[in-house]
This record gives sequence, structure tokens and C-alpha cells, in this order.
Amino acid sequence: MRTNPHRALISALLLALLVALAGLPSAGRAEAAPAVFVHPGVLVSRGQLDFTRERVQAGAQPWKGAYDRMMASPYASLARTPKPRSVVECGSYSNPNHGCTDEREDAIAAYTLSLAWYVTRDSRYAQKAIEIMDAWSGVITDHTNSNAPLQTGWAGSSWPRAAEIIRYTYGGWPQDRVDRFKNMLRTVYLPEVAGGSQSNGNWELSMTEAAIGIAVFLEDRAAYDKAVAKFRGRVPAYIYLSSDGSLPKTAPGSGLDTRDEIVRYWQGQTTFVDGLTQETCRDLTHTGYGLSAISHIAETSRIQGQDLYPEVADRLRHALGLQSRYELGETPPGWLCGGTLKDHLGPVTEVGFNALHQRMGYAMSNTQALTERNRPAGSNNLFVAWETLTHAANPR
Repeated sequence: MRTNPHRALISALLLALLVALAGLPSAGRAEAAPAVFVHPGVLVSRGQLDFTRERVQAGAQPWKGAYDRMMASPYASLARTPKPRSVVECGSYSNPNHGCTDEREDAIAAYTLSLAWYVTRDSRYAQKAIEIMDAWSGVITDHTNSNAPLQTGWAGSSWPRAAEIIRYTYGGWPQDRVDRFKNMLRTVYLPEVAGGSQSNGNWELSMTEAAIGIAVFLEDRAAYDKAVAKFRGRVPAYIYLSSDGSLPKTAPGSGLDTRDEIVRYWQGQTTFVDGLTQETCRDLTHTGYGLSAISHIAETSRIQGQDLYPEVADRLRHALGLQSRYELGETPPGWLCGGTLKDHLGPVTEVGFNALHQRMGYAMSNTQALTERNRPAGSNNLFVAWETLTHAANPR
């Protein structure tokens, strides 16, 4: 039987197209920003806030203890005086520190006060959060020096969490000040974080967390999609799975082309196991920043109806589990970072643990033990705050 050459050509072209589409990087997937954004919808939803409030009012643990710890912190103080400045200059490890700590802590304070408002319904907390947000939106114009992208990512992760709660659950934030705050996020923060970073992975992940939170508050679908694309490119390059092959994946645009370059980027580690991160052999603290940002981004996406957890679940659960083993005191083997791991993860496991274990049903014994040991989780004073309060066993 003769084959129609035109039909054969068309079939071949269609097959090639399907193969090409199947091989597209995850950023090319069809999932897009929500047609209608959910508010409040950055890290915590209204349902999650309601659950938190119900648990605290009932005096239930660990939520009541977490709430008490939050309210005893300086971040919840009604006497707080914001310290805005036009240009925040942050060098490596915040040296010089011209407004870096002030900006990060004022942003965390605004978020803390917004949570205090929601739980207590005491308008003084909402008004203080507004005072802090208004102070910064009326002054800041730029971030400078080498740590500017990371600083912008850290502060830019906390600001939209606070703004979402206040704008959508409290009626006392004047529209002109809301608009000014939006303009601050759009012109000062988003341009600094939207392009990502080829530095250590926690940089790009924190920047991406800020970008997706800002996109939700601004209802900017293009910015949201760009942040999701960055996330999908970075997570596989930050957490190793054995299915990746003999070497970890690399992020789009990384320029890492050889084994030596990849090993150097992974802090000299040459043995790769499920859950190892690009920064495990640097220290657990920076690793914690990366894992926390991954959890936060996925949590925001879930609230917005585009759940990214299933895409990263295996990587995230293995990473949380591996790091938790050694945080709990197990001696690392000699092949892992020379047998020595430095520093500590910090209060970063609640969000990911709740999503993966409570909602998705993964057994995570090491992560569970560490999470429960560290309750009530506080703040890392950078961009993580009060996650036992908001996410411990939160089913919503």
C-alpha cells in the first residue's frame, strides 16, 4: 500500500512538534496565573486565618503558645516607630547596613501586627501596621550595594503578606495610601527581584517569593507567571533527586556546563543523594532560607488555585527530611560535606511539613520530630515569622 507523501510529512511534523512540546522546560507549561486572584492570598488565606483565630481563642496548643510568643515580641509592639529611608544600602552579609535591618524588621512587624489584628480584631494593630507600611511607601526609592537583590527579596516577601491581610480584612486603609504602597512594590521592589539571580539558590528563591507575593497584591498576571517560571527552573537545580542522574540539574541561564563547575557550585560536594541541596555543604542556615522560600511560594500558589506542591513534593520532602536528620543530632557521614554540617535550619519547616504531611499524607518522621521540637516557631528576623501559629496542622 502506497503512503501519501504529504500525509507522511504532516505526520512527521506533528510528531516532531509533540516531542518538542514534551521536552519544553517546566516554565513552558500551560498553567497560568489565576483569572481572578484570591485575597488575602499571600502565604495565608482567609480560611487559614480563621482556623488560626479559632484555635487561639479556644486556648488550644500549639497555637495559643505560638500566639503568646508572637505578642511578646517587639514586632507586635504598638509603640513601634518605623525607620524608613529613601535608599537602603546592604553590602555582603549586610555590611554596610544602612537601613537593612530596619527595613526587614519593619516589614516583619507589619505582618505581625496584621496577624494580631486578625486574631484580636483590635483595630490598633491594623492601624499600626498601616502606619509602618505608609511610612516606607512614602520614602523608599531604591536598594543598593551587593546584597540589594537579596534584601529586596526578604523585605519584599513580608510586605505583601501584611498588605493582603490589612487591605482585605480591615476597612481603614485609605485608597490613596493603598495605591502608594502598590506603586512602591511595583517600582522599587518588583524590578529588583523579577529577573532572578544566578547567585546561590536561596537568593533566587527568596527573590521569587517576593515576586509572586507582589504579583498577587498587584493582581499582575504577567509578573505571577514569570515568578512561577523562575520557581520551576530553580527548584530542580536547588534540590537533588537520584532521578536527575549523576549530577544535579542546573538552572536556566546558569552557565554551568561542566562537572567541575557544578561541583564547585554545590560547595565541592561530589556525592549526591535524595534531598541534598545546593547549599547543604555551605551551611544549614542558608539551606533553610531556600527550603522556606520554596514552601512559601508553593503555599501561595495553592491558595491561588494553581498548586505547585505536587511538582516539588518529592524534592521538598526529601530535602526537609535529610536536613532534619542532621539538625536532630545524627552524625553526618564522611562523604557528606566532609562529615561536618554547620549552623542550623531555623524556624522553617512548618509550612512545608503541613502541606506535605498533613494535606498530602507523606510520612515525614524526621521533619515531624524537628518541627514539633521547635514549636512554637518564632522568626528568623529576615522573612520567616510565626509559622506554628499560621500553619501548624492547618487543614485549610
